[in-house]
Amino acid sequence: MTTKTKWIIRLCYGLGLLYIALFVHPPYHFLLLNTFLAYIPIEIAFHVGEKRPKNSLVFWLTILVWLLFYPNAPYLLTDLFHLSLLHPYGNTGLIRLSISMWIYYIYMLLAVIPSVMLGMWSMTQVTRSIVKRYHIHHKIVEMGIVGIFTTLSSIGIFIGRFLRLHTIYLLISPEWVLKPIFNMWSLQMLAFVILMTLLQSTIYVVLRVIRNTN
Repeated sequence: MTTKTKWIIRLCYGLGLLYIALFVHPPYHFLLLNTFLAYIPIEIAFHVGEKRPKNSLVFWLTILVWLLFYPNAPYLLTDLFHLSLLHPYGNTGLIRLSISMWIYYIYMLLAVIPSVMLGMWSMTQVTRSIVKRYHIHHKIVEMGIVGIFTTLSSIGIFIGRFLRLHTIYLLISPEWVLKPIFNMWSLQMLAFVILMTLLQSTIYVVLRVIRNTN
């Protein structure tokens, strides 16, 4: 990705977050924090490459921080359930033609779609940086790393959606976060993780096919 493209993305997110802060009202004010958190792994990935950071310890610490924040990007997919707050169906059972409703619908999609796609790009960037840095030439290893990241991301989505724990909590009060994480494991939780992993994997494969086609 070129430097110019990175700055365009930064500008778009900056303007988007400012717009949300000024004009998006409850109950959709959550978009401000969630979109900002989704952008963090994208920004981190801008600074990761085959030879960046040069120091191996800094390289892996950067990837660890990226991994802590990465689930916030696909997490936005679960925010689509909040579209039900718009009460889209009228008395006839048909979707209402309410301009304000459709505006908020567009707000949601403009936050979700770019963040998920750029989040997937960040995962690809981090994965390829690892593979190239250590001269790994087997595709199966690259796909294995993607599988690990995607599975861990799905666990992160569960933690955020059902335990209501943000990444920042893990950094400022880890002892308060760890206990509910240890107690969260169940068959339903694992089923959710599998479903979200399948969803993310499908999106990743589709984006990869599109990229290879171009």
